[in-house]
Amino acid sequence: MFVFVTGVCVLVAYIVSIKFVYCRYRQLWPHMWDKISNPLHTGANKQFSPTQERSDVHLLNSEEKVRTRSTGIRALLVTAHPDDECMFFAPTVLKLVESKVDVHLLCLSTGNYNNQGPQRRKELLGSCTVLGIPSHNVTITDNKELPDDPTVQWSTALISSLILKHIKNYTISLVLTFDGRGVSGHANHTVIYKALSHLASSGRLPLGCQVFSLHTISILRKYLSVFELPVSWLLPSDLCCIIGWEEYKRAKKAMLCHHSQLVWFRRLYILFSRYMVMNTFQAVAVETKNVKMY
Repeated sequence: MFVFVTGVCVLVAYIVSIKFVYCRYRQLWPHMWDKISNPLHTGANKQFSPTQERSDVHLLNSEEKVRTRSTGIRALLVTAHPDDECMFFAPTVLKLVESKVDVHLLCLSTGNYNNQGPQRRKELLGSCTVLGIPSHNVTITDNKELPDDPTVQWSTALISSLILKHIKNYTISLVLTFDGRGVSGHANHTVIYKALSHLASSGRLPLGCQVFSLHTISILRKYLSVFELPVSWLLPSDLCCIIGWEEYKRAKKAMLCHHSQLVWFRRLYILFSRYMVMNTFQAVAVETKNVKMY
């Protein structure tokens, strides 16, 4: 009986902690986004830590700044396949759209692994419409050197060129993609990070352009859904995006647009994946070109 009561108390306490995370996140999001939307806060800044104290006055000032600044920001999400945008990045896209950010998507393949490229292209556009990304902001690359195939090593130089061209053409100031482990370990995911890291470290990115990589977490944490939130909340990150029930339903609707991919385990993914409700990112250090003074 004692064990049962203790278990119930622990469960209740954990549920309360999840509600606390949501409540506190709503308060801190304006401040966090104000730091991200300011180009001065790039690369070497201290990471966001939800346990740090912040004044309510500063939070209110940050909220006002978000309303005035966010409309001029252009963000680029770089993915490897159709469905990556909602399977892994839905919370981030929804938060950016909510903050009036002009969100662009560069998908580096048509997802033609099973000769479903044309269908998956349509599915991707439908998913982006649900998430709030206009179709004219979606670019799908169909390059023979970038097939949807984990056994084929994509060219880092080619990807770097495509991304850099996109950044310059659309005046992108914020780039988001996978980290070095690619969430699922897919080779097509990890090479995007390598390409962006090369651009950032070689000083080829425009001044003020920031790069963020999505944290890869363990399998156990990955499938705890909202129960994982308190864990990630206590760990430092440079950008954190959490969505509630209504936004989750939009993320789920976007995922359901990918009819060709809805095998049984992806339906379970929709229900249990933490990436459907929360994203955390690490900033990639961006070097600026050394300018010689004479």
